Amino acid sequence: MEFLTPEDLPAPAGYSHAVITDPGARLVVTSGQVGVTDEGAVADGWEAQTRQTFVNLGVALAAAGAAWADVVKLTYFVVDTTELPLIRSVRDEFVDLAHPPASSLVQVAGLFRPDVLIEVEATAAI
Repeated sequence: MEFLTPEDLPAPAGYSHAVITDPGARLVVTSGQVGVTDEGAVADGWEAQTRQTFVNLGVALAAAGAAWADVVKLTYFVVDTTELPLIRSVRDEFVDLAHPPASSLVQVAGLFRPDVLIEVEATAAI
């Protein structure tokens, strides 16, 4: 895979502007994952919800035979952008920092439950 950060674009904050997957790679697309445990409990606060969200993404990726190093795109849905530095810090515990995935972030009015703060989708190439 090729992770691109053209000099003609603003410097990214922990993501690549574009990713080219290898010929013949299979794409793994996850549903949006949130900070809810397998028992149905919502993690408390931004850090705990973000970490649980990434843990859940890792489980979904593994079920499809993918790993964090295979992730080429992350899409975030958040109810508030003020916690972006914290979200990036947690993300950096999971993604390949040498080859960070492309990324999009959308602020939304709300998610499927009022106590859910963040949802993240992943696309991987294996």
